Amino acid sequence: MLRLTFVFSVLLSLAFKPVVAQNFQTALSAYQASDYATAIQEWTPLAEAGNTAAQFNLGLMYSTGKGVVQDLGEAKKWYLLAGEQGYAKAQYYLGHMYDVGRGVNRDHSEARKWYLLAAAQSNAKAQNNLAVIYEFGNGVLQDNILAHMWYNISSANGLERAMEYRDMRTRMMTPKEVSKAQTMARECVESDYKKCGY
Repeated sequence: MLRLTFVFSVLLSLAFKPVVAQNFQTALSAYQASDYATAIQEWTPLAEAGNTAAQFNLGLMYSTGKGVVQDLGEAKKWYLLAGEQGYAKAQYYLGHMYDVGRGVNRDHSEARKWYLLAAAQSNAKAQNNLAVIYEFGNGVLQDNILAHMWYNISSANGLERAMEYRDMRTRMMTPKEVSKAQTMARECVESDYKKCGY
């Protein structure tokens, strides 16, 4: 009997996966057609059930006020749910909220935490913002080498402006410092973002 129950529950869960994908696509199509009421109606139950993409999209809607009354507390709630499950875009947006104090108290330590999580998933914007944190010493000791390292990694992941910032930083550094930053960037990427610093 236990085996039969298990098999039934597996079959039931498989049967609902296409429905979830269909509901998500319905919501996305509605959002793209500016039918925000349908988008929220479809994404909300998915988000409540733990779908990270739906959680992120609701967070984005509440953050921008697109189709809903802007509510940064609600945006943070959805970003946090998705971010805690490892959704890189949500982690980046949470980091940004804390970095600039948007809807939360400004907290560079919290911003850095979320940026690091997103950066470890190759999120170039989070990597760039980590570089900015180190360039200006926002909540950390100012460090040109770490700033250069993160700009270099962000640039390699496709963020063009990071290359410009890295090059500006290079002009303020000794050749030895630049070499160290380049070595650290390689180690960071080669270690799958587990060894990113001194």
